[in-house]
Amino acid sequence: MAKKTGEKYQAIIDAAVRVIARQGYHNAQVSRIAKEAKVADGTIYLYFENKDDILISLFNEKMGAFIEEGRGRLAQAESIEQKLYILVHTHLSQLSRDQELAKVTQIELRQSNQEISEGIGAVMKQYFDLIEELIREGIEKDVFRSDLDVRLARKMIFGTLDEVTTSWVMKQCKYDLLSHVDPIHNLFQFGLKGK
Repeated sequence: MAKKTGEKYQAIIDAAVRVIARQGYHNAQVSRIAKEAKVADGTIYLYFENKDDILISLFNEKMGAFIEEGRGRLAQAESIEQKLYILVHTHLSQLSRDQELAKVTQIELRQSNQEISEGIGAVMKQYFDLIEELIREGIEKDVFRSDLDVRLARKMIFGTLDEVTTSWVMKQCKYDLLSHVDPIHNLFQFGLKGK
């Protein structure tokens, strides 16, 4: 199998996002992804074992880039409040920039099988760890309440961002997703703050 890098690999990943967003994962054919990527059907199998592998790779590639961007932006922030804002903004802006990717991550991945869930688990854990690091730092710096359950707070943060994005996708992305950044940031900031 070819290394998962290069122009053809990226073309297949990007084509898969478009095809799966338009046709749904179960109706998306590997041959259609190949045609959209402008590669021969057999080329797909040089990079991917099967359609599940394409979806797993697509998610890991896009989510990995998102986590890397988020870590970089968080490292530049001076306060916990700024970091929390950056987390919310980065999550929503990443998906608002690519509505097809948002549809794939919010709808199609949820209908997937156990193999796909396990395949994306490691990268999801990286994102969860990033959120938990921010919460712990907020507790250590006395910005957030000391009695916070870190895992529960992370679930609240991720769950809110996830649900807001899913609702936006279900409504065909008809409004500005970024209009929710400030209200969500305020909700988190004042809900997590110490006395």
